[in-house]
Amino acid sequence: MSKLKLDLHDIYNKTKQIDDALNDIIEEALDKRIKLVEIIPGKGSGQLKKKVIRFLQQSHIKNKYHRIDKDSKNFGRIFVHFKF
Repeated sequence: MSKLKLDLHDIYNKTKQIDDALNDIIEEALDKRIKLVEIIPGKGSGQLKKKVIRFLQQSHIKNKYHRIDKDSKNFGRIFVHFKF
């Protein structure tokens, strides 16, 4: 199974770039019919992870994917699952 990966470490403090990167990766997954996207906000203080989850919970984004999972073994990863 193929997946896409988005590492947000380099743009952790650039809100506009984070939103653009998240939008782009979701659209790419939909266009290429990829079932899994791994988003890496990193561990840090947890603020970036919260921002990513808030972004994913917006209604216009939420209707594009099936579900999200937080990695139980690595606090700094989020998986977005798509159903095709």
